[in-house]
Amino acid sequence: MRTFCGRANPTTGAPDREEDSEEFDHHQEIARSCYADMLHDHDRNEKYYEGIRGAVARLKARSETVIVLDIGTGTGLLSMMAVTAGADFCYAVEVFTPMAEAARIIVERNGFSDRIKIINKHSTDVSVGPEGDMQTRANLLITELFDTELIGEGALPSYEHAHRHLVQERCEAVPHRATVYAQLVESELLWGWAQLRPAEVGGVRLLPPPAVSRCAGAHSVCDVQLSQVSPASFTPLSPVCSMFSVDFSKPVSSAFQTYSSHFVARASGRGQVVLSWWDLHMDPAGDVVCSMAPSWTYADQKEAPWRDHWMQSVYFLPEERPVTDGAELRLTVCHDAYSLWFSLQTHSQKDRQTEAPPPRPRCTCQAHLVWTRPRFGELNDRRRTERYVQALRSVLKEDGVCLSVSDGSLLPVIAHKLGAKKVYSLENSRMSKQVIQQVMEANGVTAGVELLEIGADHLSRNDLGDQQVSLLMGEPFFSTSLLPWHSLFFWYCRSALAALLRPDATILPGSASLHVAAVEFQDLWRIRAPCGRCEGFDVTPMDEMIQRSLDFRESREAEPHPLWEYPCRALTSSAAVMTFDFTQCVPSQPISSQGSLPLIRSGRCHGVVLWMEYQLTDDISVSTGLTAPISEQGGCEWSRHRKQAVYFLRSPRQSSGDGGAALSYSLTFEPGSGDVRMDFSISAP
Repeated sequence: MRTFCGRANPTTGAPDREEDSEEFDHHQEIARSCYADMLHDHDRNEKYYEGIRGAVARLKARSETVIVLDIGTGTGLLSMMAVTAGADFCYAVEVFTPMAEAARIIVERNGFSDRIKIINKHSTDVSVGPEGDMQTRANLLITELFDTELIGEGALPSYEHAHRHLVQERCEAVPHRATVYAQLVESELLWGWAQLRPAEVGGVRLLPPPAVSRCAGAHSVCDVQLSQVSPASFTPLSPVCSMFSVDFSKPVSSAFQTYSSHFVARASGRGQVVLSWWDLHMDPAGDVVCSMAPSWTYADQKEAPWRDHWMQSVYFLPEERPVTDGAELRLTVCHDAYSLWFSLQTHSQKDRQTEAPPPRPRCTCQAHLVWTRPRFGELNDRRRTERYVQALRSVLKEDGVCLSVSDGSLLPVIAHKLGAKKVYSLENSRMSKQVIQQVMEANGVTAGVELLEIGADHLSRNDLGDQQVSLLMGEPFFSTSLLPWHSLFFWYCRSALAALLRPDATILPGSASLHVAAVEFQDLWRIRAPCGRCEGFDVTPMDEMIQRSLDFRESREAEPHPLWEYPCRALTSSAAVMTFDFTQCVPSQPISSQGSLPLIRSGRCHGVVLWMEYQLTDDISVSTGLTAPISEQGGCEWSRHRKQAVYFLRSPRQSSGDGGAALSYSLTFEPGSGDVRMDFSISAP
């Protein structure tokens, strides 16, 4: 049987429905899962095991038969821990069928089939009774239902249902309790992910639309590795506040709740952003704690465990608020069944009596629906904007006709401010067009820029007033791009527009190059590394399941990751391995490149990083990858605005750094699909 899967087509920039085998969806989910990352998280595993042993011991001390309900069992690891700790029987619930099948195999291989029952259902569909999935209610509830926001995976509704239908009163729960923490900060870096800043363009100040500045922004959480956000990039205005706790051993409600924390401001500034994380208390006494706090909260940052399946959260206040050192303030958090949001108030009795609970943030300006948070950061990058300004200054002609091809780009307004008399811009959607229209109105651009909601392949000379284009420009940025080379959609647009370009037309950027470097990851390697044995249990069937899914399609593909969040060391120099000439149309034949790069630094090579660099003019370029030269030790600084592509080697290789071993590469750009086929290997010295 075949099924249709939605994917962005790099050659058209549009979503396509591609026919594929019915297995594709679950293979894709398994291949991109964080199962291995969770099992490599020794801190998490150890704390769960300790909490489980304590809970079983307390139940045994009360002379109770220990019946476990493990919701979201995954590999069955926590169930096997419970049985090993002395539990009498365990019901392990897993809704994802391939994972449930793997858990059955793992449980059998480890000799627990007689005491662990795998139930392939959502926990809310589990029945209890003589003919049910469970013979009796459980008295030990074990769960791992949490995401970066704690409740985003439906933890509260699942707990609510479990307490009503699946577990006994006075049950034990592991984890026993969760506590959410928050800290109010001022940060130009982080605030730049939510608001458009003014920019200097040719001596003129480019202003954000008032509607964008007043907008509360997108409601969804921004999850990041806060350990990689330097404390120097924000000013704490509050202490770390304990916002609320959830006791999982008692009935839980998924209804709307609001909590407040009162504090005295520690500094003057602008209240803009709330940093948040949570702890799991595995036992009632709170002696066994698994913390999600960022590394800079630790006295010794090296003691902070690394994990990617749980990160930290950044929330943007609906509007920035002035904060005075010593002022008494109140930080409020609200949550529904699946998400949190924050607001800041003054600490007065009158305010508490008159203020209604803050509503969930909702974008009213449309910009937060068009621009992602990294895209806001990119638009606010002053150095990047200045490079485009310099490049445009060098190629603009007053009597020329400019055409911009990029989603939601400010280039048309910038070009007009720099003197271009006639600028057209192709927008991918009506919403994108309306956002740029707001930018134009905020900056008094009433003529000279025309926004066209039309594709490059449908544009005609009539749409351009029977004129030919003298400057075709792009960032290039497209909202459908996942991997760096997907923005080569600009090249396809250039080819579709060939008949509308003057013979001497300037293309900006004029070319792009694909760059690679072999790297050793500090921690990211864990998401692809096989586990083998985990806390004494054999979980190789899960490794085999993931590898089968990778082999199904993924084994010769790269995947997108924001590498500024995932430190790595380059073991080779960076090299341009393929060039794309935008002054010419997309060729009909594939472009291939083969070669090798010597491993010049010692370390363990986990994979290869790929990114694009765009040559705006002969002497001005912008990079979507490295933003500075690789250091002598191999240190890398990565763009915060674009994701880089990572190709994980199946087996990491050790490098002595003497140049004897080398990274061999073979890449082919397929014009028909707009994608890059690749193969990498490490050759022996």
